[in-house]
Amino acid sequence: MQNIVLTKRNLVLRDKILGFLERTVTPFGCSGKVDCPKKFIEKKVYLIICKD
Repeated sequence: MQNIVLTKRNLVLRDKILGFLERTVTPFGCSGKVDCPKKFIEKKVYLIICKD
């Protein structure tokens, strides 16, 4: 089982995590997109929005 624990200042991800990516959202029509490597196509992903 995978664990994802979010608290105010900590993030804990365990088990079967392939890696972490930091990307910038770019405009795409009336929406936005985030590019990632091909190896993650068809994988479940989590997008975490962070406050600057």
